[in-house]
Amino acid sequence: MSDIAKALLVDDRRDNLLALEAMLQGLPVQPVAVESGEAALKQLLIDDFAVILLDAHMPDMDGFETASHIKRRERTRHIPIIFLTAADRDAHLALRGYGVGAVDYLTKPFDPWVLRAKVTVFIDLWNKNRQLAAQSDLLREREEQCRKLTEAIEEATELLRSGSPQEVARAIETLEQARWGPPPDGHLGAVTSSAGCCGWSTPNAAR
Repeated sequence: MSDIAKALLVDDRRDNLLALEAMLQGLPVQPVAVESGEAALKQLLIDDFAVILLDAHMPDMDGFETASHIKRRERTRHIPIIFLTAADRDAHLALRGYGVGAVDYLTKPFDPWVLRAKVTVFIDLWNKNRQLAAQSDLLREREEQCRKLTEAIEEATELLRSGSPQEVARAIETLEQARWGPPPDGHLGAVTSSAGCCGWSTPNAAR
């Protein structure tokens, strides 16, 4: 996953895409511009995006159909979509946009600072979600480590109860592997010799 948020810009007119890219300059976001709904759907298979700026009216696959496909995909259904359309269009198109999953609807021409503010909200949300996901992964990793260590302690306890030198050595190996992983050479010598360092002694050594 990219370290910087990305915004997918979708418009069939190149001049509109250039204008959008200029409006987003200075924000912590990488704009990715495509000129059709089909190209947008392909790009969404490759990259993760914090927000999609989608022109409502395009030839072939328009913005509404594109949004419908995006929201049907499990991978992309959560990505916020901001529809962009000309001011002279039917006002009911805004309702249609919300109906296919848009979170906002802007009419052209719009204030660049309004667009920047809206995009910034979704950039911040994307970054916070990434932080939460990383923390969740770390928590699961630590829980798994605790589980393995607990199992190793239980196994080592059973081995130590036997009192034999071999079982004590196995107990030490079990605990060391739980803490550090298996020895690189796969032998017990280094682990067994650590019994003295840990203050452990076998019954024979105590006699």
